Amino acid sequence: HGQIFCGDTEVLGLDNEAKRKIRGGLVSYVPQDPASSLNPALRIGLQLIEVLEAHDFGGSHEARKARIKEMMTEVLLPTDDEYLERYPHQLSGGQQQRVGLAMAFACRPSVIVLDEPTTGLDVSTQEHVLKTIRQLTRDHGVAALYITHDLAVIADLADDVAVMYSGRVVEQGEVAEIFKNPAHPYTRHLVAAAPDIAGKKAIIGLAGRAQSPGKRPVGCSFAPRCELVEDACRVEFPKMVSVGGRQSAACIKATQVASVIVRSAKPESTRKIGEPVIEVSAVSAGYSGNTVVHEVSLTIRKGECLALVGESGSGKTTVSRAIGGLHREWTGSIRLNGRELKTMARQRAVTDRLAIQYVFQNPYGSLNPRRTVGDSIVRPLVIDGKSKDDARRAVLEVLDKVSLPGSYANKYPDQLSGGERQRIAIARALVSEPEVLVCDEVTSALDVLVQAAIVDLLSDLRRQLGLAMLFVTHNLPLVRSIADEVAVMSEGRIVEVGPSESVIGNPQQQYTQSLILATPSIERSMR
Repeated sequence: HGQIFCGDTEVLGLDNEAKRKIRGGLVSYVPQDPASSLNPALRIGLQLIEVLEAHDFGGSHEARKARIKEMMTEVLLPTDDEYLERYPHQLSGGQQQRVGLAMAFACRPSVIVLDEPTTGLDVSTQEHVLKTIRQLTRDHGVAALYITHDLAVIADLADDVAVMYSGRVVEQGEVAEIFKNPAHPYTRHLVAAAPDIAGKKAIIGLAGRAQSPGKRPVGCSFAPRCELVEDACRVEFPKMVSVGGRQSAACIKATQVASVIVRSAKPESTRKIGEPVIEVSAVSAGYSGNTVVHEVSLTIRKGECLALVGESGSGKTTVSRAIGGLHREWTGSIRLNGRELKTMARQRAVTDRLAIQYVFQNPYGSLNPRRTVGDSIVRPLVIDGKSKDDARRAVLEVLDKVSLPGSYANKYPDQLSGGERQRIAIARALVSEPEVLVCDEVTSALDVLVQAAIVDLLSDLRRQLGLAMLFVTHNLPLVRSIADEVAVMSEGRIVEVGPSESVIGNPQQQYTQSLILATPSIERSMR
């Protein structure tokens, strides 16, 4: 239903052949995962040529080659034949994304749709990609639709913003209006949940979850989670009403939303930092004989969260995998409660394996799709020799710890949302009662409200269980909200370490300063 116009062209009414012609010509699309949009079997230059040929752009082969060099220059990539002869796997994530941008802009489209194009990128690479997008849209007069859950990127990049909830637009307007005076309760909660590099603001989650469009309740979709809900909200979906300027919101109380009191964050005062649990001393690690981590030393104490941050390829995941016993090539010393650990997890004593648990970046990839949630969680207990009754009881207890009902034990991973899957992955790590939790980019693919809920959960678990936590991330604003200490890695070395407020608020090393300057900020953008 409805209509979509690109200029004078009504897109939905076109036949398949006509739609194929406008894709990449009139309208271009940049997907979230650049690797999946590039053909792994074709060289970069050939893929760029194919885009131009498909739309008869450039006329001659020489004209097309010239256009490719022009586009590669605009996205700040080399134009030499050696680079164009590379395959996608020979490029970094940021380079792949910029090749995707070159393809999208190659035929000079009128509209470009960017679907989470910087989600998996570190802040320095993200800054380059965002600068490229801003420059190209300005230079070529292109209208851009940027889809993202990163509010700081919106504040830094966009002119206007539309906020969607459960398949419907609930608020729209100029960026400054939306961030300074949100007129829908959902938008207000989004802004409260967004961490910001420019100030120490506790991020605050929201109970419940958005219904999928096919299961929406009658009336306002946000009503089950809203503090201002009235009977009228459950009768029909509210009409968009103007609240001043170009800002409008689908809420019968749009003018009263400023009165919504977003709950305050939980106090941290009850948590105590104890003795060292993990001691990493002069650890070097590599792949196939090439050293990528050099003489790294870290200490994580009971009840403490140490954030390990840095650009992609800095070595932070390699360090975390060595601690978890998942990396084969490392030297140096890793101690658990003063005991020297073996290199690989399978060489370690069962008690040591259970004491250090690893939560992966992609929970769907780490959960067996053919096993129920309960079966996945119970596996460590089977290794430990627990009885069936004890194991079943432990599964229900650990689901309760991660704020999920016991009925979820019978669900399969594909029946869960991204946030719920991540909670299940955390539950599986907790069921063996570990002393150390290694979290590898566990919030990178989650929206700000789900991210806030996961951070809330991890903080609660540290407080209740005294867990030592290694939090690997490239999300610097999040570090301020969760970590006690921060270690910054660059090219396999620790370049700065200290309390999170000192490192983020007053960095001493030039590399750390450059990371912080490259991080988009709502607060800075709104000044």
